[in-house]
Amino acid sequence: MTREIAVADLTAEQAQAELAELAKALAAANTAYHTDDAPEISDADYDALKQRNAAIEARFPDLKRPDSPSDQVGAAPAEGFGKVTHAVRMLSLSNAFDAEDVAEFDRSIRKYLGLGADDPLTYTAEPKIDGLSLSLRYEGGQLVQAATRGDGETGENVTANARTIDDIPTVIDGAPEVLEVRGEVYMSHADFAALNERQAERGGKPFANPRNAAAGSLRQLDAEITRARPLKFFAYGWGQLSAPIADTQKGALDQLGRWGFSINPLTRLCTDIDAILTHYAGIEEQRATLGYDIDGVVYKVDDLALQRRLGFRSTTPRWAIAHKFPAELAWTRLEAIDIQVGRTGALSPVARLTPVTVGGVVVSNATLHNEDYIAGRDSAGNAIREGKDIRVGDWVQVYRAGDVIPKVADIDLSKRPADAQPYPFPTTCPECGSDAIREEGDAVRRCTGGLICPAQAVEKLKHFVSRAAFDIEGLGAKQVEMFYADDQLPIREPADIFTLATRDAANMTKLRNRDGWGAKSAENLFAAIDERRRIPLNRLIFALGIRHVGESSAQLLANHYGSWAAFEGAMTRAEVGQGADWEELLAIDGVGAVMAASVVTALHQGPERASIDRLVAQLDVQDVAAPDTGDSPVAGKIVVFTGALEKMTRAEAKARAEALGAKVSGSVSSKTDLLVAGPGAGSKAKKAADLGVETIDEDAWLALIADA
Repeated sequence: MTREIAVADLTAEQAQAELAELAKALAAANTAYHTDDAPEISDADYDALKQRNAAIEARFPDLKRPDSPSDQVGAAPAEGFGKVTHAVRMLSLSNAFDAEDVAEFDRSIRKYLGLGADDPLTYTAEPKIDGLSLSLRYEGGQLVQAATRGDGETGENVTANARTIDDIPTVIDGAPEVLEVRGEVYMSHADFAALNERQAERGGKPFANPRNAAAGSLRQLDAEITRARPLKFFAYGWGQLSAPIADTQKGALDQLGRWGFSINPLTRLCTDIDAILTHYAGIEEQRATLGYDIDGVVYKVDDLALQRRLGFRSTTPRWAIAHKFPAELAWTRLEAIDIQVGRTGALSPVARLTPVTVGGVVVSNATLHNEDYIAGRDSAGNAIREGKDIRVGDWVQVYRAGDVIPKVADIDLSKRPADAQPYPFPTTCPECGSDAIREEGDAVRRCTGGLICPAQAVEKLKHFVSRAAFDIEGLGAKQVEMFYADDQLPIREPADIFTLATRDAANMTKLRNRDGWGAKSAENLFAAIDERRRIPLNRLIFALGIRHVGESSAQLLANHYGSWAAFEGAMTRAEVGQGADWEELLAIDGVGAVMAASVVTALHQGPERASIDRLVAQLDVQDVAAPDTGDSPVAGKIVVFTGALEKMTRAEAKARAEALGAKVSGSVSSKTDLLVAGPGAGSKAKKAADLGVETIDEDAWLALIADA
């Protein structure tokens, strides 16, 4: 893994490996925190993981995974409660961990809005409560529904329990016809201590912390148990509204306060970054004396009109961020170094540690990233950790902020055993014995075994059945490993999955005779496989596991080519670095030369292409449906923006064009339909003129789409 390396220094292979680890750990953390009310990592560490994940995805958008934590909010609702579909999704927040992150947040907002560094911009800043998110729906001033966040789209109906909380009014005078108030349910330190005393007196199990106690109390099936628990509620926002309640964030909070909701008294208006950071420092100083748990400070653009312009990413608003408090460090012994082989053949060293508690979580593994990191140098050959290498037996400092497998931050040389030896990084694959080579410019050593390497083959199959790929119910990582090792029902490549599910008596008998399988489970698996024979094009492209092709880039390719036949034909005809099909591929906005070369190469390699052909022969690949864009004048057209836009930022222009069904490209080609050129347009405008591509200015563009 690579988390000691700055995101800017990561190779694509390192980024891909790290994103896989982050996705796995964050999914487990979501379930533990949101569904089981038994978090395995702290909130600060969880949010730091998402920050690292988002930073890697921003630099390598084509590597974004189908199960990316960036596209997920919370976890699926627990069983036992009725389900509530939120009228407006309950999103999470992106995170900042230092002053530079906050400054970058401000810069990104100003850039998106086209504001200068000195233009006025006001934020609200309020403590981030460590509790359970809750949405309260009022109709005609009456509380009619209360729901947990769940996975952001669907939560649990806890209306009866919410009615027992004194901070939540059941009737509001003067509210809009529909009003959804959102906030955090929490428990004070004093009430938590008293609750645990009562638990001990009754012989019950004490709660681990106030957040667990609050979540467990709100999610009782018996509302009378909730009534007996001292829960509190801070309102901080809203969902669906039938009419606006204010023009600013602060004004809306004040209005909620007038309606009887508790608003955090430490909420402040800040007119610059210095004021924000000063308020953050002040809240951090008071943290221990507040009487309730917080894990950071939330900043939001105050002007609601600007919030609407900024809009949302897939799971977070652009106009808000959570500035988290720092994480923790611990020292322990490095007992061994193991090598893991990934889907692309990357050899990743992992430290096995004497278990140690870091931030309330027991840690026994840590990433060692690559051979350079172990040797005490970065990807450019410069010394890290003052050049200290890492050896088995060392006393190491473990740091958990932002890492799913924590990283080794430092070594105590005074405690190094006298017989400790430099670690010899393997030059052959520990799984198949093939040479492990390190190409020039690559920080990762990689197994050359390809399809003969069982570790790579198994990891490729696991990727193929992952949630954003084929997502075959009943065929997960453990089942893939079982079938790969099975001589009677072998799955060695993706096509084998579909030839397995022929439903003939012999295969059914073989499967149901395996441990853990019966007639029903075998039938269910075969049915699930058959159901996935019909697959969307983007899922198929992603499932192929082509290097540098993540979920978002697979969607880009699918949207552009529309069908497997068109995609396969273009990639077969394409030659890396030349030809019309190569130029068309590179012209797709978001597709770079590295990814393009990887895609073309994958469909030109004999064994890999043969495996793909065997797979596709088993499938019904669905074409991409044309978007419903009404009377859009640019639907289906390839549009390129160049030069300086003066009435909207480039990001806004691109988003608007795509919403109208246009395909936005980063370069001009013979297939470009329209070039929108602002002042300063250069080579793209000249090329468009040479190719006879229609060119218009920004005013003409706005007039063209005005009625769409």
